[in-house]
Amino acid sequence: MRFIGQILPVDGYYVILRGHLPNDYTTSLTHLYQPLIGVHGVVLYLTLLHEMKLQGQSPQTHHTLMNYLNLPLDEIYRARLKLEGIGLLKSFKKIEDQISIYTYELQSPFAPIEFFKDAMYSQLLYHQIGEQKYHFLKNRFSDVLHENKGENITVSFNDVFETITPSIEMTSSGLSDDDPVNHQEDMADLSWIEQMLKQRMIPVGKVLTKENRKLLSQMMLLYDLDSYEIEKSVLWALNEENRLDKEEFKTACHDLFKSKYKNNTVHLTEKVNPDKVQEEKPKTKEEMLVHELETISPKQLLEDLSGGNQASEQDMKVIREVMTSQGLPSPVMNVLIHYVLLQSNMKLSKAYLEKIASHWSRAKIKTAKEAMDFAKKEKERFSKSATKRKQSTYNTYYRKSNNSKEIVPDWFKERKAKQAKTVQSKQPVINLEKEKAELQAFLNQTNQKNN
Repeated sequence: MRFIGQILPVDGYYVILRGHLPNDYTTSLTHLYQPLIGVHGVVLYLTLLHEMKLQGQSPQTHHTLMNYLNLPLDEIYRARLKLEGIGLLKSFKKIEDQISIYTYELQSPFAPIEFFKDAMYSQLLYHQIGEQKYHFLKNRFSDVLHENKGENITVSFNDVFETITPSIEMTSSGLSDDDPVNHQEDMADLSWIEQMLKQRMIPVGKVLTKENRKLLSQMMLLYDLDSYEIEKSVLWALNEENRLDKEEFKTACHDLFKSKYKNNTVHLTEKVNPDKVQEEKPKTKEEMLVHELETISPKQLLEDLSGGNQASEQDMKVIREVMTSQGLPSPVMNVLIHYVLLQSNMKLSKAYLEKIASHWSRAKIKTAKEAMDFAKKEKERFSKSATKRKQSTYNTYYRKSNNSKEIVPDWFKERKAKQAKTVQSKQPVINLEKEKAELQAFLNQTNQKNN
Protein backbone atom coordinates (compact mmCIF):
# COMPACT_ATOMS: atom_id res chain seq x y z
CA MET A 1 0.00 0.00 0.00
CA ARG A 2 1.51 3.33 -1.07
CA PHE A 3 1.02 6.18 1.41
CA ILE A 4 4.51 7.67 1.27
CA GLY A 5 4.81 10.84 -0.83
CA GLN A 6 1.09 11.58 -1.07
CA ILE A 7 1.55 14.69 1.10
CA LEU A 8 4.78 16.51 2.00
CA PRO A 9 5.84 18.13 5.31
CA VAL A 10 5.97 21.57 3.64
CA ASP A 11 2.41 21.30 2.31
CA GLY A 12 0.09 23.70 4.12
CA TYR A 13 -3.46 23.23 5.41
CA TYR A 14 -6.44 25.08 6.84
CA VAL A 15 -9.22 23.56 8.94
CA ILE A 16 -12.92 24.44 8.90
CA LEU A 17 -15.91 22.79 10.60
CA ARG A 18 -19.11 21.95 8.76
CA GLY A 19 -22.22 22.35 10.93
CA HIS A 20 -22.35 22.01 14.70
CA LEU A 21 -21.01 19.27 16.94
CA PRO A 22 -23.50 17.30 19.06
CA ASN A 23 -23.03 17.57 22.82
CA ASP A 24 -21.78 14.00 23.15
CA TYR A 25 -19.60 13.97 20.05
CA THR A 26 -16.57 12.76 22.02
CA THR A 27 -18.53 9.69 23.14
CA SER A 28 -19.48 8.98 19.54
CA LEU A 29 -15.88 9.32 18.40
CA THR A 30 -14.32 7.14 21.10
CA HIS A 31 -16.94 4.40 21.47
CA LEU A 32 -18.66 4.22 18.08
CA TYR A 33 -16.27 5.56 15.42
CA GLN A 34 -12.97 4.47 16.97
CA PRO A 35 -13.65 0.71 16.58
CA LEU A 36 -14.16 1.36 12.85
CA ILE A 37 -11.35 3.78 11.98
CA GLY A 38 -8.79 3.19 14.74
CA VAL A 39 -7.17 5.45 17.31
CA HIS A 40 -5.07 7.41 14.79
CA GLY A 41 -8.18 8.50 12.89
CA VAL A 42 -9.92 9.76 16.04
CA VAL A 43 -6.79 11.55 17.30
CA LEU A 44 -6.31 13.24 13.92
CA TYR A 45 -9.94 14.41 13.94
CA LEU A 46 -9.67 15.87 17.45
CA THR A 47 -6.32 17.51 16.66
CA LEU A 48 -7.68 19.17 13.53
CA LEU A 49 -10.80 20.22 15.45
CA HIS A 50 -8.84 22.09 18.10
CA GLU A 51 -6.34 23.34 15.53
CA MET A 52 -9.01 25.72 14.25
CA LYS A 53 -8.62 27.88 17.36
CA LEU A 54 -4.88 28.24 16.77
CA GLN A 55 -4.67 28.80 13.02
CA GLY A 56 -4.04 32.26 11.64
CA GLN A 57 -4.01 33.84 8.20
CA SER A 58 -1.13 31.66 7.01
CA PRO A 59 -1.60 27.93 6.62
CA GLN A 60 -0.03 25.47 9.03
CA THR A 61 2.39 22.91 7.59
CA HIS A 62 1.95 19.17 7.85
CA HIS A 63 5.24 19.12 9.73
CA THR A 64 3.25 20.63 12.61
CA LEU A 65 0.85 17.69 12.55
CA MET A 66 3.79 15.28 12.62
CA ASN A 67 5.03 16.95 15.80
CA TYR A 68 1.58 17.07 17.44
CA LEU A 69 0.73 13.45 16.73
CA ASN A 70 4.26 12.03 16.90
CA LEU A 71 3.46 10.09 13.73
CA PRO A 72 5.19 9.80 10.35
CA LEU A 73 3.45 11.56 7.47
CA ASP A 74 2.39 8.34 5.74
CA GLU A 75 0.46 7.26 8.87
CA ILE A 76 -1.21 10.69 9.02
CA TYR A 77 -2.25 10.34 5.38
CA ARG A 78 -3.56 6.86 6.08
CA ALA A 79 -5.64 8.15 9.01
CA ARG A 80 -6.94 10.99 6.81
CA LEU A 81 -8.23 8.52 4.22
CA LYS A 82 -10.12 6.64 6.93
CA LEU A 83 -11.76 9.86 8.13
CA GLU A 84 -12.77 10.66 4.56
CA GLY A 85 -14.12 7.16 3.97
CA ILE A 86 -16.25 7.15 7.14
CA GLY A 87 -17.73 10.57 6.35
CA LEU A 88 -15.97 12.70 8.99
CA LEU A 89 -13.73 14.71 6.67
CA LYS A 90 -13.70 16.30 3.23
CA SER A 91 -10.38 17.34 1.72
CA PHE A 92 -9.74 20.03 -0.89
CA LYS A 93 -6.46 20.88 -2.62
CA LYS A 94 -5.05 23.86 -4.52
CA ILE A 95 -1.59 25.01 -5.63
CA GLU A 96 -0.16 28.36 -4.49
CA ASP A 97 3.41 29.36 -5.39
CA GLN A 98 4.16 25.74 -6.30
CA ILE A 99 3.12 24.61 -2.81
CA SER A 100 0.11 22.36 -2.18
CA ILE A 101 -2.46 23.90 0.18
CA TYR A 102 -5.16 21.67 1.65
CA THR A 103 -8.45 22.66 3.22
CA TYR A 104 -9.74 20.05 5.68
CA GLU A 105 -13.48 20.40 6.19
CA LEU A 106 -14.49 18.46 9.30
CA GLN A 107 -17.94 16.87 9.16
CA SER A 108 -20.06 16.62 12.27
CA PRO A 109 -20.18 13.05 13.63
CA PHE A 110 -23.47 11.37 14.40
CA ALA A 111 -24.78 11.71 17.92
CA PRO A 112 -24.92 8.22 19.53
CA ILE A 113 -28.68 7.88 19.03
CA GLU A 114 -28.43 8.93 15.36
CA PHE A 115 -25.46 6.59 14.84
CA PHE A 116 -27.58 3.56 15.73
CA LYS A 117 -30.34 4.74 13.40
CA ASP A 118 -27.96 4.55 10.45
CA ALA A 119 -28.18 1.00 9.11
CA MET A 120 -24.72 0.83 7.58
CA TYR A 121 -22.71 2.27 10.48
CA SER A 122 -24.63 0.30 13.09
CA GLN A 123 -24.14 -2.97 11.17
CA LEU A 124 -20.41 -2.27 10.80
CA LEU A 125 -20.11 -1.64 14.53
CA TYR A 126 -22.09 -4.82 15.27
CA HIS A 127 -19.64 -6.95 13.29
CA GLN A 128 -16.62 -5.09 14.66
CA ILE A 129 -17.24 -5.29 18.42
CA GLY A 130 -19.58 -8.28 18.67
CA GLU A 131 -23.22 -8.78 19.57
CA GLN A 132 -22.95 -8.45 23.36
CA LYS A 133 -21.00 -5.17 23.41
CA TYR A 134 -23.09 -3.77 20.56
CA HIS A 135 -26.41 -4.32 22.36
CA PHE A 136 -24.95 -2.89 25.57
CA LEU A 137 -23.97 0.34 23.81
CA LYS A 138 -27.21 0.54 21.86
CA ASN A 139 -29.34 0.10 24.98
CA ARG A 140 -27.20 2.59 26.89
CA PHE A 141 -27.45 5.30 24.27
CA SER A 142 -31.09 4.62 23.35
CA ASP A 143 -32.55 4.94 26.84
CA VAL A 144 -34.04 8.27 25.96
CA LEU A 145 -36.07 6.62 23.20
CA HIS A 146 -37.89 4.42 25.73
CA GLU A 147 -39.34 7.32 27.68
CA ASN A 148 -43.14 7.41 27.72
CA LYS A 149 -43.82 10.85 26.32
CA GLY A 150 -47.50 10.34 25.73
CA GLU A 151 -49.46 11.33 22.63
CA ASN A 152 -47.83 13.77 20.24
CA ILE A 153 -50.14 16.80 20.12
CA THR A 154 -47.72 19.23 18.45
CA VAL A 155 -49.49 21.43 15.91
CA SER A 156 -48.13 21.93 12.43
CA PHE A 157 -47.10 25.12 10.69
CA ASN A 158 -50.30 25.25 8.64
CA ASP A 159 -52.41 24.92 11.80
CA VAL A 160 -51.03 28.21 13.13
CA PHE A 161 -50.00 30.32 10.16
CA GLU A 162 -51.58 31.26 6.88
CA THR A 163 -49.27 31.88 3.95
CA ILE A 164 -48.79 31.01 0.31
CA THR A 165 -48.91 27.33 -0.69
CA PRO A 166 -45.35 26.04 -0.92
CA SER A 167 -44.20 24.71 -4.27
CA ILE A 168 -43.57 21.05 -4.93
CA GLU A 169 -39.81 21.69 -5.02
CA MET A 170 -39.91 23.22 -1.53
CA THR A 171 -42.01 20.48 0.06
CA SER A 172 -40.22 17.50 -1.48
CA SER A 173 -36.64 18.61 -1.00
CA GLY A 174 -36.26 17.20 2.50
CA LEU A 175 -32.85 17.69 4.04
CA SER A 176 -30.61 19.94 1.99
CA ASP A 177 -27.08 19.08 0.97
CA ASP A 178 -25.86 21.65 3.46
CA ASP A 179 -27.51 19.92 6.42
CA PRO A 180 -24.67 18.79 8.72
CA VAL A 181 -26.45 15.60 9.75
CA ASN A 182 -27.15 14.54 6.18
CA HIS A 183 -24.40 12.00 5.59
CA GLN A 184 -24.98 11.35 1.90
CA GLU A 185 -24.18 8.17 0.03
CA ASP A 186 -24.36 7.48 -3.65
CA MET A 187 -27.69 5.78 -4.18
CA ALA A 188 -27.46 2.53 -6.10
CA ASP A 189 -29.50 1.99 -9.25
CA LEU A 190 -32.67 0.28 -7.99
CA SER A 191 -34.50 0.15 -11.33
CA TRP A 192 -34.13 -3.64 -11.27
CA ILE A 193 -36.11 -3.89 -8.07
CA GLU A 194 -38.75 -1.49 -9.35
CA GLN A 195 -39.29 -3.71 -12.40
CA MET A 196 -39.43 -6.84 -10.22
CA LEU A 197 -41.99 -5.32 -7.86
CA LYS A 198 -44.19 -4.16 -10.75
CA GLN A 199 -44.15 -7.61 -12.32
CA ARG A 200 -45.22 -9.15 -9.02
CA MET A 201 -47.98 -6.53 -8.59
CA ILE A 202 -46.33 -5.18 -5.41
CA PRO A 203 -46.78 -1.43 -4.82
CA VAL A 204 -43.40 0.18 -5.46
CA GLY A 205 -44.15 3.26 -3.35
CA LYS A 206 -44.72 1.18 -0.22
CA VAL A 207 -41.45 -0.70 -0.54
CA LEU A 208 -39.03 1.80 -2.05
CA THR A 209 -39.53 4.73 0.27
CA LYS A 210 -36.69 7.24 0.59
CA GLU A 211 -35.55 5.62 3.83
CA ASN A 212 -35.72 2.12 2.34
CA ARG A 213 -33.81 3.18 -0.77
CA LYS A 214 -31.01 4.41 1.46
CA LEU A 215 -31.11 1.14 3.42
CA LEU A 216 -30.93 -0.95 0.24
CA SER A 217 -28.00 1.09 -1.09
CA GLN A 218 -26.15 0.77 2.20
CA MET A 219 -26.62 -2.99 2.48
CA MET A 220 -25.58 -3.39 -1.16
CA LEU A 221 -22.36 -1.53 -0.42
CA LEU A 222 -21.72 -3.07 3.00
CA TYR A 223 -22.14 -6.71 2.00
CA ASP A 224 -20.95 -6.35 -1.62
CA LEU A 225 -24.21 -7.82 -2.96
CA ASP A 226 -25.40 -7.78 -6.55
CA SER A 227 -28.81 -6.56 -7.69
CA TYR A 228 -30.39 -9.99 -7.86
CA GLU A 229 -29.21 -10.76 -4.31
CA ILE A 230 -30.81 -7.57 -3.03
CA GLU A 231 -34.00 -8.62 -4.84
CA LYS A 232 -34.01 -11.92 -2.95
CA SER A 233 -33.52 -10.14 0.37
CA VAL A 234 -36.34 -7.67 -0.35
CA LEU A 235 -38.80 -10.44 -1.21
CA TRP A 236 -37.80 -12.32 1.93
CA ALA A 237 -38.36 -9.28 4.15
CA LEU A 238 -41.78 -8.18 2.84
CA ASN A 239 -44.61 -8.61 5.34
CA GLU A 240 -48.32 -9.25 4.69
CA GLU A 241 -48.90 -5.54 4.07
CA ASN A 242 -46.16 -5.41 1.42
CA ARG A 243 -43.94 -3.30 3.65
CA LEU A 244 -40.25 -3.91 4.14
CA ASP A 245 -39.24 -5.32 7.53
CA LYS A 246 -35.86 -3.64 7.96
CA GLU A 247 -34.44 -6.09 10.48
CA GLU A 248 -35.51 -9.08 8.38
CA PHE A 249 -33.95 -7.43 5.34
CA LYS A 250 -30.63 -6.82 7.11
CA THR A 251 -30.60 -10.40 8.38
CA ALA A 252 -31.28 -11.73 4.88
CA CYS A 253 -28.43 -9.63 3.44
CA HIS A 254 -26.06 -10.88 6.12
CA ASP A 255 -27.04 -14.51 5.49
CA LEU A 256 -26.41 -14.06 1.76
CA PHE A 257 -23.03 -12.52 2.55
CA LYS A 258 -22.06 -15.50 4.72
CA SER A 259 -23.15 -17.93 2.03
CA LYS A 260 -21.35 -15.99 -0.70
CA TYR A 261 -18.08 -15.53 1.16
CA LYS A 262 -18.11 -18.82 3.10
CA ASN A 263 -18.94 -17.49 6.57
CA ASN A 264 -16.37 -14.67 6.53
CA THR A 265 -17.00 -11.86 9.01
CA VAL A 266 -17.66 -8.25 8.05
CA HIS A 267 -14.79 -5.96 8.99
CA LEU A 268 -13.56 -2.63 7.73
CA THR A 269 -10.33 -3.25 5.83
CA GLU A 270 -8.16 -0.95 3.79
CA LYS A 271 -8.04 -1.46 0.05
CA VAL A 272 -4.89 -2.82 -1.49
CA ASN A 273 -4.37 0.34 -3.54
CA PRO A 274 -5.62 3.50 -1.80
CA ASP A 275 -4.43 5.59 -4.76
CA LYS A 276 -7.59 4.49 -6.54
CA VAL A 277 -9.28 7.28 -4.61
CA GLN A 278 -7.41 9.67 -6.88
CA GLU A 279 -6.98 7.40 -9.91
CA GLU A 280 -6.62 8.90 -13.34
CA LYS A 281 -9.51 9.01 -15.75
CA PRO A 282 -9.50 6.33 -18.47
CA LYS A 283 -7.49 7.46 -21.50
CA THR A 284 -7.92 4.90 -24.26
CA LYS A 285 -11.26 4.00 -25.85
CA GLU A 286 -11.07 0.52 -24.36
CA GLU A 287 -10.47 1.90 -20.86
CA MET A 288 -13.40 4.26 -21.29
CA LEU A 289 -15.62 1.38 -22.39
CA VAL A 290 -14.54 -0.77 -19.42
CA HIS A 291 -15.21 2.12 -17.04
CA GLU A 292 -18.65 2.63 -18.56
CA LEU A 293 -19.52 -1.06 -18.33
CA GLU A 294 -18.38 -1.13 -14.69
CA THR A 295 -20.56 1.78 -13.63
CA ILE A 296 -23.87 1.58 -15.52
CA SER A 297 -26.69 -0.91 -15.09
CA PRO A 298 -27.68 -3.46 -17.77
CA LYS A 299 -30.92 -1.52 -18.27
CA GLN A 300 -28.96 1.67 -19.02
CA LEU A 301 -26.69 -0.26 -21.39
CA LEU A 302 -29.64 -1.61 -23.38
CA GLU A 303 -31.17 1.85 -23.63
CA ASP A 304 -27.85 3.39 -24.73
CA LEU A 305 -27.38 0.73 -27.42
CA SER A 306 -30.94 1.32 -28.67
CA GLY A 307 -30.44 5.06 -29.07
CA GLY A 308 -32.11 6.05 -25.81
CA ASN A 309 -35.28 4.00 -26.33
CA GLN A 310 -36.67 2.28 -23.27
CA ALA A 311 -35.54 -1.32 -22.73
CA SER A 312 -38.32 -3.83 -23.35
CA GLU A 313 -39.69 -5.84 -20.45
CA GLN A 314 -38.99 -9.05 -22.37
CA ASP A 315 -35.29 -8.23 -22.70
CA MET A 316 -35.12 -7.20 -19.03
CA LYS A 317 -36.78 -10.46 -18.00
CA VAL A 318 -34.27 -12.50 -20.02
CA ILE A 319 -31.32 -10.64 -18.53
CA ARG A 320 -32.68 -10.92 -14.99
CA GLU A 321 -33.21 -14.69 -15.34
CA VAL A 322 -29.69 -15.21 -16.69
CA MET A 323 -28.15 -13.07 -13.96
CA THR A 324 -30.11 -14.84 -11.23
CA SER A 325 -29.43 -18.36 -12.47
CA GLN A 326 -25.71 -17.85 -13.12
CA GLY A 327 -24.94 -15.29 -10.40
CA LEU A 328 -23.14 -12.84 -12.69
CA PRO A 329 -22.28 -9.35 -11.33
CA SER A 330 -23.75 -6.39 -13.22
CA PRO A 331 -20.44 -5.34 -14.91
CA VAL A 332 -19.91 -8.88 -16.23
CA MET A 333 -23.52 -9.02 -17.43
CA ASN A 334 -22.96 -5.72 -19.26
CA VAL A 335 -20.00 -7.17 -21.17
CA LEU A 336 -22.02 -10.30 -21.96
CA ILE A 337 -24.93 -8.26 -23.34
CA HIS A 338 -22.56 -6.12 -25.42
CA TYR A 339 -20.73 -9.19 -26.76
CA VAL A 340 -23.89 -11.14 -27.66
CA LEU A 341 -25.46 -8.17 -29.45
CA LEU A 342 -22.33 -7.64 -31.54
CA GLN A 343 -22.05 -11.34 -32.41
CA SER A 344 -25.71 -11.86 -33.31
CA ASN A 345 -26.58 -8.74 -35.34
CA MET A 346 -28.02 -6.84 -32.33
CA LYS A 347 -30.36 -9.70 -31.35
CA LEU A 348 -30.57 -10.68 -27.68
CA SER A 349 -30.78 -14.46 -27.83
CA LYS A 350 -31.59 -16.07 -24.49
CA ALA A 351 -30.04 -19.42 -25.47
CA TYR A 352 -26.81 -17.71 -26.55
CA LEU A 353 -26.75 -15.61 -23.38
CA GLU A 354 -27.22 -18.66 -21.14
CA LYS A 355 -24.54 -20.65 -22.95
CA ILE A 356 -21.87 -18.00 -22.51
CA ALA A 357 -23.07 -16.99 -19.02
CA SER A 358 -22.67 -20.54 -17.70
CA HIS A 359 -19.13 -20.64 -19.13
CA TRP A 360 -18.20 -17.31 -17.54
CA SER A 361 -19.79 -18.32 -14.25
CA ARG A 362 -17.63 -21.46 -14.10
CA ALA A 363 -14.60 -19.30 -14.93
CA LYS A 364 -15.47 -17.12 -11.87
CA ILE A 365 -15.29 -13.83 -13.78
CA LYS A 366 -16.09 -10.87 -11.51
CA THR A 367 -15.20 -7.62 -13.34
CA ALA A 368 -15.86 -6.06 -16.73
CA LYS A 369 -12.13 -6.04 -17.54
CA GLU A 370 -11.82 -9.77 -16.80
CA ALA A 371 -14.89 -10.49 -18.94
CA MET A 372 -13.56 -8.48 -21.90
CA ASP A 373 -10.13 -10.15 -21.75
CA PHE A 374 -11.73 -13.58 -21.46
CA ALA A 375 -14.04 -12.91 -24.43
CA LYS A 376 -11.07 -11.76 -26.56
CA LYS A 377 -9.06 -14.91 -25.77
CA GLU A 378 -12.01 -17.16 -26.55
CA LYS A 379 -12.60 -15.40 -29.87
CA GLU A 380 -8.92 -15.69 -30.84
CA ARG A 381 -8.89 -19.38 -29.92
CA PHE A 382 -12.03 -19.98 -32.00
CA SER A 383 -10.54 -18.11 -34.98
CA LYS A 384 -7.33 -20.16 -34.87
CA SER A 385 -9.30 -23.37 -34.62
CA ALA A 386 -11.44 -22.42 -37.62
CA THR A 387 -8.32 -21.61 -39.69
CA LYS A 388 -6.79 -24.99 -38.92
CA ARG A 389 -9.97 -26.76 -39.97
CA LYS A 390 -9.88 -24.99 -43.34
CA GLN A 391 -6.23 -25.84 -43.99
CA SER A 392 -6.64 -29.51 -43.16
CA THR A 393 -10.09 -31.02 -42.88
CA TYR A 394 -8.80 -34.33 -41.59
CA ASN A 395 -5.64 -36.15 -40.60
CA THR A 396 -5.09 -39.75 -41.65
CA TYR A 397 -3.61 -42.28 -39.31
CA TYR A 398 -0.35 -42.52 -41.26
CA ARG A 399 0.18 -38.82 -42.07
CA LYS A 400 3.26 -37.30 -40.55
CA SER A 401 2.95 -34.26 -38.32
CA ASN A 402 5.61 -31.75 -37.33
CA ASN A 403 5.90 -33.11 -33.82
CA SER A 404 5.51 -36.90 -34.36
CA LYS A 405 7.06 -39.71 -36.47
CA GLU A 406 5.06 -42.00 -38.74
CA ILE A 407 4.44 -45.42 -37.23
CA VAL A 408 4.58 -48.26 -39.85
CA PRO A 409 3.25 -51.69 -38.82
CA ASP A 410 5.53 -54.76 -39.16
CA TRP A 411 3.12 -56.56 -41.46
CA PHE A 412 3.29 -53.63 -43.89
CA LYS A 413 7.12 -53.72 -43.90
CA GLU A 414 7.18 -57.49 -44.60
CA ARG A 415 4.73 -57.13 -47.49
CA LYS A 416 6.86 -54.40 -49.09
CA ALA A 417 10.01 -56.53 -48.77
CA LYS A 418 8.38 -59.52 -50.52
CA GLN A 419 7.17 -57.29 -53.36
CA ALA A 420 10.69 -55.95 -53.87
CA LYS A 421 12.15 -59.48 -54.10
CA THR A 422 9.51 -60.56 -56.65
CA VAL A 423 10.26 -57.59 -58.91
CA GLN A 424 13.98 -58.23 -58.66
CA SER A 425 13.60 -61.95 -59.63
CA LYS A 426 11.62 -61.10 -62.77
CA GLN A 427 14.31 -58.77 -64.19
CA PRO A 428 16.81 -60.41 -66.79
CA VAL A 429 20.43 -61.03 -65.72
CA ILE A 430 22.89 -59.06 -67.92
CA ASN A 431 26.49 -60.48 -68.71
CA LEU A 432 28.60 -57.40 -69.36
CA GLU A 433 31.70 -59.22 -70.71
CA LYS A 434 29.63 -61.18 -73.27
CA GLU A 435 27.90 -58.01 -74.38
CA LYS A 436 31.27 -56.25 -74.90
CA ALA A 437 32.67 -59.15 -77.03
CA GLU A 438 29.63 -59.28 -79.26
CA LEU A 439 29.71 -55.53 -79.74
CA GLN A 440 33.43 -55.61 -80.70
CA ALA A 441 32.85 -58.42 -83.26
CA PHE A 442 30.02 -56.43 -84.81
CA LEU A 443 32.28 -53.39 -85.19
CA ASN A 444 35.15 -55.42 -86.79
CA GLN A 445 32.77 -57.00 -89.30
CA THR A 446 31.42 -53.60 -90.28
CA ASN A 447 34.95 -52.19 -90.88
CA GLN A 448 35.93 -55.11 -93.19
CA LYS A 449 32.89 -54.59 -95.40
CA ASN A 450 33.67 -50.91 -95.75
CA ASN A 451 37.26 -51.64 -96.87
